[in-house]
Amino acid sequence: MAATSFSCLGSVKLSSFFNGETSSAFLKGSSLTFSTSSLSGKESSVRKPLVVISKRISGLEEAMRIRRERELRAAAPFKRQPPLRRGRVSPRLPVPDHIPRPPYVGSNVLPELSSEPQIHDSEGIARMRASCELAARVLDHAGTLVRPSVTTNEIDKAVHQMIIDAGAYPSPLGYGGFPKSVCTSVNECMCHGIPDSRQLQDGDIINIDVTVYLNGYHGDTSKTFLCGDVRGGLKRLVEVTEECMERGIAVCKDGASFKKIGKRISEHAEKYGFGVVERFVGHGVGTIFHSEPIILHHRNERPGFMVEGQTFTIEPILTMGSTECITWSDNWTTLTADGSPAAQFEHTILITRTGAEILTKCL
Repeated sequence: MAATSFSCLGSVKLSSFFNGETSSAFLKGSSLTFSTSSLSGKESSVRKPLVVISKRISGLEEAMRIRRERELRAAAPFKRQPPLRRGRVSPRLPVPDHIPRPPYVGSNVLPELSSEPQIHDSEGIARMRASCELAARVLDHAGTLVRPSVTTNEIDKAVHQMIIDAGAYPSPLGYGGFPKSVCTSVNECMCHGIPDSRQLQDGDIINIDVTVYLNGYHGDTSKTFLCGDVRGGLKRLVEVTEECMERGIAVCKDGASFKKIGKRISEHAEKYGFGVVERFVGHGVGTIFHSEPIILHHRNERPGFMVEGQTFTIEPILTMGSTECITWSDNWTTLTADGSPAAQFEHTILITRTGAEILTKCL
């Protein structure tokens, strides 16, 4: 396993990659039976079955098939927006003194990823539910503001006010020096976009990533919203990304292996020709903003099993083109290297004996 470092808000960023092998897919042949005549051209008095056995496809052949499929899907029409440009970033908003702060507030040093998994007793689970439910309500409200001409800075102000009105702290604010209360990632921005003076345009997509710190627990969620008229391949990208998250959640339960998440997400994304970003991953969340386990969204062989009472995020990022990225000089805003659109969805989940409870849903 390669060494890693982390730069994270809603997602954890891997500066180098794990050396897991990508499992190759292949066809397993069930027999197909047809009636046929003899090879001589004469009608046979005995109709012999023709058995067709599908052959095993090599990893290279499968990779080429997936690439061709991706190229075809990428040709799906969509309205390409002008390249994203940095707007003016206003000063960070104040938080009343009576609201408890997470321990990292006041330092611009990025916290290390904690090795402590977030496993809760009944009281901890109740507090996680409250924090996550608030995050879900804030995210829903933020989504109602998405329309052409609205700035991401206006969305940040609304999110900030709703969080502090609930007696909670906006977790991104001051995390490693992050200057705002929410992440707003538009079009080709994969994640960690800083709200600014740019107005949303008709045809944009925007991921809004909300995390709140309530009664000592973080609730973390995000969703990609459509701004105005979004159609074709771009709308499909958003739909498939949400489906990938849902399929990743569906395999979770006590005793399940973490690698199943990446396998299920990759399988679904590849059907539609979309790439899965490997550099940003999910993470444990609870009393600590980011902790083990690291949740990989692509195929991998990373060891580890889920435990009842554990909470973590699943938050895949899909792209219509390159899965490589570039980061602006602000050290946060991360875009696709080729300017292709990206979408992300995220839930915080609780592992139960028989499945997973999605905590970041409005009651």
